[in-house]
Amino acid sequence: MAELAKNEVIGNVGAVPGRTMQRRRNAGGALASLRLHWPEFLMEAGEIGSYLFFACAFATLFQHPASPVRHLIVSGLLRRAFMGLAIGATVIAIIVTPWGKQSGGHFNPAVTFTFYRLGNVGFWDALFYIAAQFLGATGGVALAIYIFRGALKNEAVRYAVTVPGAYGDAAAFLGELGISFCLMITILQVSNRESLARYTPFFVGALYAAFITFETPLSGMSMNPARTFGPAAYGGYWHTLWIYFAAPTIGMLAAAEIFLRVQGGAAPYCAKLHHANTKRCIFHHGYRTARAHDL
Repeated sequence: MAELAKNEVIGNVGAVPGRTMQRRRNAGGALASLRLHWPEFLMEAGEIGSYLFFACAFATLFQHPASPVRHLIVSGLLRRAFMGLAIGATVIAIIVTPWGKQSGGHFNPAVTFTFYRLGNVGFWDALFYIAAQFLGATGGVALAIYIFRGALKNEAVRYAVTVPGAYGDAAAFLGELGISFCLMITILQVSNRESLARYTPFFVGALYAAFITFETPLSGMSMNPARTFGPAAYGGYWHTLWIYFAAPTIGMLAAAEIFLRVQGGAAPYCAKLHHANTKRCIFHHGYRTARAHDL
């Protein structure tokens, strides 16, 4: 992956196994992490804030009873398909922005925590990333409330909240578990293959589009604790919040364990979803095993 060498600016520990990397990355401390990497933390907050804002905007456009689009597209499945395309395109755009290229384009605590488990993200960096993601999510919904006023309160929109569907909590949990596993295993497979790494954002966006279209009736399609927390903070939907914290995290960690077993314990190359750029990288890099260990 010659093109990926551009990213090795900060935090590259070369071919150091994940556990050794974990010991090294804790050495700097919270203040050092905050002083050196605060731009990435703010970028993550801005990215998920943008994601939540557009999620609220598209939910209003496609679901609000006063929206002409709601009346033009009668089929619920077709509306979800258009919603999926809109959100998928938004996700791709966020990842390939200068902010996404530098911070890694996670904007998801479960993704960040999984890369921490894999040895790519430092301990304090992971904590600050996750804190920024939750703050950014609530900020994005707040901005949408300010701009769209009372539209988000409508029962058909409900702040773009993610809650279990008609099949109940168990189905929602399994749905979130499954799609989160699929998302993370795809990220790890694609981003660590030399021929596909540059297309990782597009694979992620396509999965978002497909999951919103077909999985939404089960869980509302979150895969992201902060994405669910932001709307819940304003709509008061707390009773099933545990599903959207536990299931995405478990699903992604399971994908990480399978990846590690297939790779013989070697960590992924990097935690960025867009590697091929000249932005600085604050992550720890693992072995370059793309050609030898393609999944």
